[in-house]
Amino acid sequence: MLLTLTINPAIDRNVTVDRLVFEDRAYILATSESAGGRGINASFVIHSFGGDTHAIATAGGDAGRRLRGFLCNAGFPVDLVDIAANIRENLTITDRQGLTVKLNQPGPPIEPAELERVEQTVRQALKGARWLMICGSVPPGVPAGFYSRLVGMARDANVKVLLDTDGDPLLDGVEAGPTVVAPNKQEAERLLNTALITRGHFLEAATRIRRMGAESVILSLGSRGAVGASENGLIEVVPPRIDAVCPIGAGDALAAAFVWAIDKSGDFADALRWAVAAGTASAQLPGVSFAGLEQTKELYPKVEVRQAR
Repeated sequence: MLLTLTINPAIDRNVTVDRLVFEDRAYILATSESAGGRGINASFVIHSFGGDTHAIATAGGDAGRRLRGFLCNAGFPVDLVDIAANIRENLTITDRQGLTVKLNQPGPPIEPAELERVEQTVRQALKGARWLMICGSVPPGVPAGFYSRLVGMARDANVKVLLDTDGDPLLDGVEAGPTVVAPNKQEAERLLNTALITRGHFLEAATRIRRMGAESVILSLGSRGAVGASENGLIEVVPPRIDAVCPIGAGDALAAAFVWAIDKSGDFADALRWAVAAGTASAQLPGVSFAGLEQTKELYPKVEVRQAR
């Protein structure tokens, strides 16, 4: 079973407009709401691929009740840990040309006793897990070391860990030694405190992050694909050119497809090929949408894997 954790979930409000321009009006074409958060998204992708997944998240307030409603028929087990505060609501605006603006709230306060319940829920679920995906931001006030504690807990239980977060939780979590860490370009820039512009920068960044403690690194680069660093060296995984409609959420699809694939085969390079195919296929879809297995299979043969030199 592939376990996901989303400590800072959201209700995602998705708005499609005719165009996004400064200092002029735009017209709303469609709106929708859905359950959001990187780990929840990852579980939806894994489930759509036919994988066995179990999602853990927090839920509080009116938005938390709506989250429960969205997830009650998810098709996979979901444990929602009650918190007192209202979970966040995020806004994504996309136009017909693919230009996207994403506005996220920081998230609610979580009390120490509530964090303890999250930890206990994860500990119990680890008994049936092969992978734990620790996904997304932590709300303000949650200790940066919370994720690193969970990494250690999973390692003690012989469960592999993918860490997908940002800021101090990423720094502390990498040093705890996860199986894979999966930052995007902007998250890696903040982690390393340096701009990443060239191919050489990307390869060096993946190497540096691995030296910080992660067994393997996936540096996702949007339309450029991804760089992978593992015990077998560096690889570059390059997708075909596509017309992207909405890139938001493509990174969640990438991380989920990677864990789904490596759990099946154990092959890092091939899993990253599946990951880039899923992220690229998802970017072709309108709104915050995720490609299924058949859409991903169509792109998989067109994704190129190169040994970096």
